[in-house]
Parts: sequence; C-alpha cells; structure tokens
Amino acid sequence: MTKRDLERRKNELGYTNAIVAVLSGVSLEKVEEIFSDNLATTITYEERNAVENVLRERDADRVCEGSLPYFGKKQGEFTLDDYYAMPEDTRVELIDGVLYEMLAPTTIHQDFGFQIAHKLQNHIEKNKGKCWVAVAPVDVQLDCDNRTMVEPDVIVVCNRDKIIRRCVYGAPDFIVEVLSPSTKKKDLTIKLNKYTEAGVKEYWLVDPDAKRVMVYRFEEDVVLNIYGFDSKVPVGIFDGKCEINFAELYEQIAFLYE
Repeated sequence: MTKRDLERRKNELGYTNAIVAVLSGVSLEKVEEIFSDNLATTITYEERNAVENVLRERDADRVCEGSLPYFGKKQGEFTLDDYYAMPEDTRVELIDGVLYEMLAPTTIHQDFGFQIAHKLQNHIEKNKGKCWVAVAPVDVQLDCDNRTMVEPDVIVVCNRDKIIRRCVYGAPDFIVEVLSPSTKKKDLTIKLNKYTEAGVKEYWLVDPDAKRVMVYRFEEDVVLNIYGFDSKVPVGIFDGKCEINFAELYEQIAFLYE
C-alpha cells in the first residue's frame, strides 16, 4: 500500500495515529513517521507490514468483533428488549443495535479498574463532592434510546438525576476502559465515537500490555494525551486536583506480569 492508500484507509476507518499504534504494536513515533512526508525513513519492513495489516482489515471484522448470534434478527436490529432477554450468565453490550459479547476480565484488568475507582472515590469523599463512582457491571443507557446500553469499566457521574435504579440514564462525565485483546478495537473506535457524541467529558483507555494511558478530554484544545505507567495522570473533570499515580498502581500488581 502506498502512503496515500494508507492515509485514505486510516481516514475511512476513523483511526488516529495513536489508535493505529495501539492496534499494530508499532510505536506512535514510528506510525507518525510512516504518515509524514519525511523521505529519510527508519521504518522497518515488519513495522510497515504491521501497520498495513491493521488498515487492511475490513469494517465488518471491526464492527462485528465479539458479536453474538441471535436468531430472528440481524446485527443492527436489536433493542433493549433483546438486551434484557439475554440469559443472566451472559454479559453483552448493545451499541447501535449490535450485540457484543463481553468475556470475563483478567485479574490485571479488574485490579486496574478497582484501584482507579478507589482513588476517585477517595478524592470525592475528601472534598465532600456529590459525584458518583461505579465499576462494571453497571448499565449505562448512553443515548437514552432503546438501541444502546454499554458497561464501561469505571464511570463517574456528577449529575445525580441521571442515576436511576435500573441504570445510568445518559452520558457519564468520566469513563475508563481497560483494554483487552477482545475489546481493544471496540474501545478505541466504536466506543470512542459513541462517548464523544453522547457528551462524555473525559475518556481514559488503560492499556496494560503497552503500559500506557490514553486520555481524551473532549472539552480541551489538545484532545489526546498519552501517559506511561511511570506517570501521575490528572483527572480533568476535577481540574487536575485529583491524580492517579500509575507507578503506584503498577507496583501493586507487577507480580502478575511475571
């Protein structure tokens, strides 16, 4: 594929350079070099091939990843009635009428979600705030319609009118998704777009494998910031007065990486 083909395909998929880097395993610096006009490139064949493989993928593969078969309807036609009719031992998300199966999270995945929620809750209690923190599974009727119901890993809701017994009705202020191989594409593309459109203010993607955090703050000029696990990441919805120290979080579960 030529540089023009790569650029066109990236735009068709709605991928940023950061998303391409995460999906391909190639560093962000190298991905940016591939899409630059710099002729003196240091890109290896393996790196370019990894990027091309990501961009060659069909939209159907991306959108239908993890989707459940459901007799009588096609993907895109499902509603909340179908969502609530699923067996109790089956976890799914409904996004624009498409059902996605949710596999059991790993211990690393669970620990990151719990620790982040714990830090957020401590900050809120210390400052006598009214924001509400929850960890999965909790239903979020993101668009307030009957075609989407998601289960983010961690949410913060500061408008308590959105919290009802059945679910969170509307967009949370803050969402964290911990990436896993089975959900990575959905979290980086489909959910990113949905959260942006729904009015989520801040969205974190924690990548345990790459040991980094991608932070989207949709109300700022610089939308995306990327932090390593050696960083203290400020929480934008709390004006940076709350920080999540990922060095501390990682130290607590480093044994799981051995």
